[in-house]
Amino acid sequence: MKLKIEEKSNRLSNKKTILYSILVGVLSGFINGIFGGGGGMIVVPMLNLILKYDEKIAHATAILIILPISIISSLFYAAFGNFDLKIGIPTGIGVTVGGIVGALLLSKLKAKWVSIIFSFVMLAAGVKMLFF
Repeated sequence: MKLKIEEKSNRLSNKKTILYSILVGVLSGFINGIFGGGGGMIVVPMLNLILKYDEKIAHATAILIILPISIISSLFYAAFGNFDLKIGIPTGIGVTVGGIVGALLLSKLKAKWVSIIFSFVMLAAGVKMLFF
């Protein structure tokens, strides 16, 4: 009897996790669609705080989630004439190289430092948006 109760509570927990995961995905896609990026600012804290993912796992998962969202969003921007190839191609190359270097660095850093760096980057982005 005890086993069945634990299985049922795990199933409910899994259902809740799936629901929260879908909500995180919808919110991230919405933010990315409107602003053309920024999903990581939403996905990482949600994966970490709501779904209780480890800091490094949250960042790695966010990268994997953001890739298809970014591709789809960019196709829509291009379809509506809001994409400049002269800027987009070189930036895409830079993002690819930076992403590879960042992923390699992520595997070397401790979770505490990843969290500190992420916090400072988000703070700097917020200050820039407010004042510059």
